[in-house]
Amino acid sequence: MKVLLAIAAGGAVGAVGRYLVMILVGHLLGKGFPYGTIVVNALGSFFLGGLIETLALVWSAGEVQRAFLVIGVLGSFTTFSAFSMDVVYLMERGEHFRAGLYMFASIVLSVGGLFAGLAMFRLLLR
Repeated sequence: MKVLLAIAAGGAVGAVGRYLVMILVGHLLGKGFPYGTIVVNALGSFFLGGLIETLALVWSAGEVQRAFLVIGVLGSFTTFSAFSMDVVYLMERGEHFRAGLYMFASIVLSVGGLFAGLAMFRLLLR
């Protein structure tokens, strides 16, 4: 039961964080392209990379803490379902090049964010 409550609490934190980041990015970069989704997925991947290194090197978090952070916070912060919806929306509008660019940027930046998080936290924590 503790794990489920931790996931629910983390989900609330991550969802609110996603909303705030997407609002900010929309104001900064515009709303005609899903920049916000790219940013939250890249940031979420970066934070997951950092968390993985932190857990491996310096913090033996318990099951509840890991569930709160990984499943709850980061699971609700990143938005793969929103990513899929954005791709379909762009394609339905006939913006196939932008849809392809969006898919490419999202994947490269998210995987790159995870590698960057791993590398940065390796340096910081060793």
